[in-house]
Amino acid sequence: MTMDSAPARHTGQSGTGPAGGGAFAPVHPAAARRSATGIHPPRGPRTDQARSALRPRSVRRRGRALPLLTVDVLAAVLTATTLPAAAPVLSAAPVLLAALHAQAGLYRPRLAPSALLELPVLAGRSAVLWCSVAAATAAADPARAMGWSALLTAVCLQVVLACAGRGLVNELQRRSAVRRPVSALVVGPSAGASAVAAALHGRPEFGLRPVGLADPVVGYVPAEGDGGALPLLATHEDIRRAVIQNSVGHAVFTRPPEADERTASLVRLFHDHGCRLWLADPAGTAKVTGMRVSHPTDQLWGYAVQPLLPRPARPLERWAKRGIDTVLALIALLAAAPVMGACALAVRLWDGPGVIFRQERVGLYGRPFTLLKFRTLRADAHEAATRWTVAGDRGMSPVGSFLRRSSLDELPQLWNVVRGDMALVGPRPERPFFVAKFSTVHPGYEARHRMPVGITGLAQINGLRGDTSIEDRARFDNHYIDTWSLWQDLWILARTAASFFRFRLGGS
Repeated sequence: MTMDSAPARHTGQSGTGPAGGGAFAPVHPAAARRSATGIHPPRGPRTDQARSALRPRSVRRRGRALPLLTVDVLAAVLTATTLPAAAPVLSAAPVLLAALHAQAGLYRPRLAPSALLELPVLAGRSAVLWCSVAAATAAADPARAMGWSALLTAVCLQVVLACAGRGLVNELQRRSAVRRPVSALVVGPSAGASAVAAALHGRPEFGLRPVGLADPVVGYVPAEGDGGALPLLATHEDIRRAVIQNSVGHAVFTRPPEADERTASLVRLFHDHGCRLWLADPAGTAKVTGMRVSHPTDQLWGYAVQPLLPRPARPLERWAKRGIDTVLALIALLAAAPVMGACALAVRLWDGPGVIFRQERVGLYGRPFTLLKFRTLRADAHEAATRWTVAGDRGMSPVGSFLRRSSLDELPQLWNVVRGDMALVGPRPERPFFVAKFSTVHPGYEARHRMPVGITGLAQINGLRGDTSIEDRARFDNHYIDTWSLWQDLWILARTAASFFRFRLGGS
């Protein structure tokens, strides 16, 4: 593997670099090129690498939310002890305060947290909290109604305690960040990425140690200089290797990730490896689609920085998806039993024995499974694992052609759903040979396997079935995964059913 190196201006601090990266004292670019060779692919078959790369990896991070939540709750409890309000009302105050702070984004990750900058938000939420407590107390027990002086005292005490506690937590975490920085990659064009990397290297209190620059769009050869150098990663594979071998925990983008398809595919790569994502925008005006952006903006040595928060995993909804898929698949199997029996009989009478066709496909995280379908080729024909099947195949009988055009040949896959191999909605599974081939040609194709494969999907309801663009399919599949919701699944199922009935009514 070959990589260029990019200069990063340093301020004299030094630290221990990651494995294969060397120390972060200023070095000549040539030395950086030699050290860059330390980022090499792990030993073992490529298929195993691909599967392990797709499985989410837990990265050890310094948690900020729990300590802040603790000090906020303690501040609310201490404030409540000074008030004459009823105990049931006061007991709900910490829960309400935590919800108000979470809604305001006070528990989101920050690079440069400041309790004083958060003071107006803390004061506003405290006023809402204790005004609500006062109103509830007056309604429940008028004899204990809070006066204006008690209410003002509660708000001020809450703000002082919360601000002091948050300031202490921020200081302790800042010192921890200096002692134990986390590896980071800076993603973007050369000039901006080099400047951001220099800022990270020169200010250890941010807790990010740059280990490389990633520019997946246009590689460049940096000018020779007196400063140190970082390896430049210009290919998707190099970036993936660097993330794995350097245990990268953060990725800082210098332009919106959706600027191009290659950069967007890196968002999925970083997210699947448990990295925390940031957008460094000097003007603070960048708009990002498909991701939630935290406000107000943070700062990184003068650069406006916003956390890029991918849509949450929502495990409860994922379990609900699995449960709904199983129930609906069982109901569909029972309802479609007469149709499946007719299809099986037609295949048996027209094309001979062997009604069910079995083939190895690639599922969640690259795991293989056996897919079931009604056979659509004649008995003397064979659907090879390395041959792309197109419409009008000469080995297809009239019955097989009808089953394939109507998608009735997919009905046995309902049993795959019941078994857990597939879901009702998700990216369509493909054969291992083509998965390996398409993953090397189309950026983002491999990321389709972050979600269970399905019988139908967003690409299919948009007409991308059969011999259609693989790049378009991968784009639709990844968009479905990035914006997944139970409602979207139900919408896709409704669109699939509507298209099936249109086929039946139209007689196509």
